[in-house]
Amino acid sequence: MVGVAFTTLLERKVLGYIQLRKGPNRVGIMGLLQPFSDGLKLFFKEQVNLGYSNFFIYYRAPVFILILSFILWSLFPFIRSVFKFDYGLIFFLCCTGIGVYGVLICGWSSNSNYAILGAIRSVAQTISYEVRMALIIINFFILIYRFNLVDFSFYQSSIWFIFISLPLFLSWFGSILAETNRSPFDFAEGESELVSGFNIEYRRGGFAYIFLSEYINIIFISILTCIIFMGCDTYSIIFFYRVVFLVFIFIWVRGTLPRFRYDKLIYLTWKTFLPISLNYILFFSGFLIFIIIFYHLNEWS
Repeated sequence: MVGVAFTTLLERKVLGYIQLRKGPNRVGIMGLLQPFSDGLKLFFKEQVNLGYSNFFIYYRAPVFILILSFILWSLFPFIRSVFKFDYGLIFFLCCTGIGVYGVLICGWSSNSNYAILGAIRSVAQTISYEVRMALIIINFFILIYRFNLVDFSFYQSSIWFIFISLPLFLSWFGSILAETNRSPFDFAEGESELVSGFNIEYRRGGFAYIFLSEYINIIFISILTCIIFMGCDTYSIIFFYRVVFLVFIFIWVRGTLPRFRYDKLIYLTWKTFLPISLNYILFFSGFLIFIIIFYHLNEWS
């Protein structure tokens, strides 16, 4: 939660400097207390009850989204842990797949046209990009033959996977931008088109929970990207510098790229990311078969 607070501060500072201004610098030294001020303001605002919303579902959907974001953190690959996730990557895909229901329920239960449009956009976007993420994860399953995140540290002790699969990394990064509803793929929250989209009717605690879950997902996805592509040395402080750098790239992309057109978003995933993922599956499968044949030939000789 503290990481989320300072991630929002980093985002406002970076966006400020991109737009040639200072960003928050009044509350505390260099604006360090600004996130806590914003949090207090959010939770002490007046709560407005909607007359046409589905009251029970409307108030519980943000809590469901936040709990799902917290559950993802049980995948963090500690070398010594209370429990062992042998199927961690599959669990990750299950949680991200369920996450779209939270956005859909938020939009539908608000009973607002803008919210419903944002929710429908999010469903189409998430379904498309989850296929890409699953195919990319299948690539690394073929390569290491494990679903456990801890095993990535053993297989990247000599070389990071990003060096042997750079196009795959670029596809993955585009997919996680779409999966976390970040620019230039923030169609579920199109401020200039849908007036904040699926969360337009939320305020106070509901909005804060949705906001927190979004940034929790960004931090976790950055950690997962470092684990899969940049070495899984979670016991090293350098690992967390890499995570902060990836979070910075999330913010940098938001400050520099305009929003995609919606048809181009779908075109990008089905016509660009899909062929890259499938070609890498063939490449890694062939590489694995070659190693197995070479190993058996050495045994016979």
